[in-house]
Amino acid sequence: MGIEQELARIATGRATLVSIGVFDGVHAGHRHLLERLRLRAEQEALTSAVVTFNPHPQSVMRPGDHLPWLSELDERVRLLRGLGIELVVVLTFTPEVARLSASEFMSLLRQHLKMRGIMVGPDFGLGRGREGDIRRLRELGREMGFSVESVPPYTIDGEVVSSTLIRQALAQGDTEKVKRLMGRYFHVAGRVISSDKRGRTLGFPTANLDIKPQQALPGDAVYATITQIDDGQFPSATSIGTRPTFGPGKKVVETYVLDYQGDLYGNEIRVEFVRRLRGQRRFRSVEELKAQMEKDVRAVEAFFARGLI
Repeated sequence: MGIEQELARIATGRATLVSIGVFDGVHAGHRHLLERLRLRAEQEALTSAVVTFNPHPQSVMRPGDHLPWLSELDERVRLLRGLGIELVVVLTFTPEVARLSASEFMSLLRQHLKMRGIMVGPDFGLGRGREGDIRRLRELGREMGFSVESVPPYTIDGEVVSSTLIRQALAQGDTEKVKRLMGRYFHVAGRVISSDKRGRTLGFPTANLDIKPQQALPGDAVYATITQIDDGQFPSATSIGTRPTFGPGKKVVETYVLDYQGDLYGNEIRVEFVRRLRGQRRFRSVEELKAQMEKDVRAVEAFFARGLI
C-alpha cells in the first residue's frame, strides 16, 4: 500500500495543523514544538496532527548505517498522543516516498488531511533531496494556501536538544543529561528470556532482557534502575555489557530486581536508567565479582533511601 492509500484511509472532520518528523524519543525539543502546535490548533479550531514515518527514513536511504532508535513506534505514538495531539499519522517510508517532491507530498497532505498549516523546526527538510526546506515550503504555502511556521530550536544548557545529542549522551552513560534532554528517564522494555543463570549461582538472580538489535542502549556499565513489573515499580541494578569476567560474549542487558519474589521468565518488563554506578571491568575471581555486585546493590538501596531516585 502506498502513502496515498494510507492517507486516504484517514478520516478527519476538521482541517488540520500539521507537524512532520520522526520524533524519535519524543524529547524536550519535540514537546516544545508540539505544545506550540497544539495551542495554535486550539486557537484556530484546527485538528492538531503529526505525520511520522516507519521505518526511520535514514534506514531506507542509507541502509548500511546503523541508527539505533530511542523509542519504538508504539511508544512514540503513545507519547505523541499523550501530549494532546489529536491525530497521529504513521506513514510507511519507502524509496518511492523518498522520491516524492516536496510539492507532491504537500499536495497529498492538503488533499487527504485538509492541511491548513504546517509547523516545523528551523532545519526541516523533506522531499526528494530534502528540497522542501522552510523557504520552499513557504513558496508552496503561497501556491496551495497553507501557512508555514518555523519554530526556533529548543536549547538546554546551551545545547540544541536533538535525538543525536541524546544518543551521544546515552552512549557515554550520562543518564542525568539524558533525563534533562528527554524530560524523563530513558528506558528499555523487553521480554525476560532464558540465560545461563550465572547470576543465580552468584546469589543475584538476574532477568535477561530480549532487546531488539535496533534499540539504543546506554554505554556498557552498571546502572541504578527502576524496573516496572506489571503495575509495580522496584529498585534494581542493571548491567549492560559482555560479561568480561567470564570471557568474550555477546552484549546482554540483565537486571537484578530488589525486593521482588517471583519468576520473571517470559514476562515483559520495563527498565528505567537512573544513575551510572560504575563501568564494566574484568574481575580476577568470581568472589571479587560477587563482592562488587553486593556493593552495587547496596548503592541502589542507598539511592532509594536518600530519595535520590
